[in-house]
Amino acid sequence: MPPLTASDKKQLRSIGHKLHPIVTLGDKGLSEGVAQELERALEDHELIKVKVNAGDPGERRELIDALCEGAGAELVQAIGKIALLYRPAKKPDPRLSNLLRPL
Repeated sequence: MPPLTASDKKQLRSIGHKLHPIVTLGDKGLSEGVAQELERALEDHELIKVKVNAGDPGERRELIDALCEGAGAELVQAIGKIALLYRPAKKPDPRLSNLLRPL
C-alpha cells in the first residue's frame, strides 16, 4: 500500500469525522481478541475509529503504532484517545465500506 498523500488524508478525515469508534483498546492492551476485531473491522469498513484508553500520551501513541503495524493499516489522524485508521479492503463491500456507502 503506497503512503497516503496529504490530500488523501484530508479526504479520509472528512469521512472519518462522522464515524464512531468501532474498536476500544482497554487497560489490557492489544489482546488476541482486539486484534481479530480490528482485522474484521478494517476488512469490512476500511476506515475506522479506534479508542485507546491509555492515560499516558506516549503509551497511547505506542499502542496506536503497534495497532497500525500489526494490522497493516495507516494512521490518518490521532486526536486525544481516538485514532483514525485506514486500510483498503481486499474485496470492498459497498454495503459496509465507509468509503463506498453514503453516510
